Parts: sequence; structure tokens; C-alpha cells
Amino acid sequence: MNLTDRMFRNPIAWAIAAILLLLIGSSVFSVVPETKQALVVRVGKPVRVYNSYKSNEDFGNTGAGLIAHIPFFEQIVWVDKRVLDFDMQRQSVLSTDQLRLEVDAFARYRIVNPLRMYMSAGSERKVGEALRPILGSALRNELGKRPFAALLSPERGQVMDNIQAGLNRIARQYGAEIVDVRIKRADLPDGTPLESAFERMRTAREQEALTIRAQGAKQAQIIRAQADADAARIYAESFNKDPDFYDFYRAMQSYRVTFGTDGNDAPGASSIILSPDNDYLREFKGRK
Repeated sequence: MNLTDRMFRNPIAWAIAAILLLLIGSSVFSVVPETKQALVVRVGKPVRVYNSYKSNEDFGNTGAGLIAHIPFFEQIVWVDKRVLDFDMQRQSVLSTDQLRLEVDAFARYRIVNPLRMYMSAGSERKVGEALRPILGSALRNELGKRPFAALLSPERGQVMDNIQAGLNRIARQYGAEIVDVRIKRADLPDGTPLESAFERMRTAREQEALTIRAQGAKQAQIIRAQADADAARIYAESFNKDPDFYDFYRAMQSYRVTFGTDGNDAPGASSIILSPDNDYLREFKGRK
């Protein structure tokens, strides 16, 4: 009986052979998922990357799938292809208006160069640990150039863009790309500093309101003076063109106020006795 016949007659031998084939296959072949990058390291030296990140690539058309590597001499380091994030420890920042702020922030990043990441940091976790203090330093430098009000205005977007650009220059050294930087909280410290800051802000707003009101009153006086001057000029021009009409118009206004022609409650609603020859009533006589 030859070896083949003995193996067919012995199922245990078949099971052992299947297990050996399975172990060899698992050590030679690996499946790279869509969400991972496979960095092949040969005796401690990175040699190639499968399913590396590429911008604007279509899901399903990447390098994911079955790959082969030399067992025992090559190992696979898995690098996440998705967006990662890390939180910055709470920082105290002094703004230009001498307000001490307590700031919490976070950054989102992606590993785009696994070879450089492995050589400079070794793992994804160490990349986040290396970038965390740099984010704090960039945040202090940028916020230290601006007043507290800048964080409450559209200028905040420009602040975040500047911090992201500065952090991205460092992240490239670790094979990473900064996707976004955001401030979660930027508060004044509790207690007396917070109350004094609110009082300074309230005083500044009151002074600003007084300035605006003074400017408005000044502008109103200028407008009224100009209107009075224009009215006087128009009256003078009218008098020069037709003095008799001007006298008649002024007399009618005087009669309206004196005799109360708008009703009993109008100013001057009273009875008076005058001679028909009185000069005040000359407009009732008409013109000859």
C-alpha cells in the first residue's frame, strides 16, 4: 500500500494536512479591507503599501483585496484609511485685550503616507500624540494675536484656517494630513476674572453707545439747521417775488390760530371785538 492509499484510509492525516495548508495560506495571503492601508515591513524595513490613500478615488476601485507576502520575513502593519481625530488638553490663552481664555479644541486628520508615518512615528496613535502639543502651541500663538471678540465673529473661521495651515505643515512630516481643526469651547475662567471681564465689556459697550448717540445728535442738529436755512431762503425768495401774496398767506395763518377755525379745541378759540377798520382785519376787505 502506497502513501496515497494510506492517507485516504486515515482521515486524521487529511485533517493535519488541511490544517497545515490553512496555516501556510494564512501566513502567505491576507485580505486588505477598503478602510485599511497595508504596509508590508520586511525585517523592520517598510517596502511597499497596498490600498494606499488617494484623493477623489472611488470606493471599490482601490487596491483592497487579496495580497501575498513572504511569511516570517514580512509582516503587515495595518494603517487606518479613514479620518481620525485627537482632542487637545484644555489650554489657557491670553488674548490681546488681556482676557485669559480656557480653550478646548480638537483636530481631525488622515494618514496619507504610511511609509513616512511608520518611519517617523511608528503608529497612528503616536501621530496623534505628537500633533496634540503642536495644536496647543499653534492655538495659543494664533489666539494671542486677536481679541476675545474675534472668537464670536466671522473672523473665527479665518483663525481656524490659520491654525490648520500651521498644523498641517508639521503633520506632513508624520505622513498625515489635517482635515479640520475646531474649537469646542472658549470660555473665560469662572469667578472674579469672569465678572471683571463682563464689567469691562459692559463699560465698553456703554461708551460706544454714548458715542453713537452724540454723533446722532450732532447730525440731527446739522440737518435741522440746514432745513431752517432752506426754509428761510424759500420764504425770502417767495416774499421778493410777490410781497402781497406773502402778507396774505401770513395773515391767513394768523387768523387760523387766533380764531380757532379748526374747532373749539384749537388754539386761540376765543371771541374778540375789533373795529372793521382795524389793520389786523384788512385782508377781509379784499383788494381794490
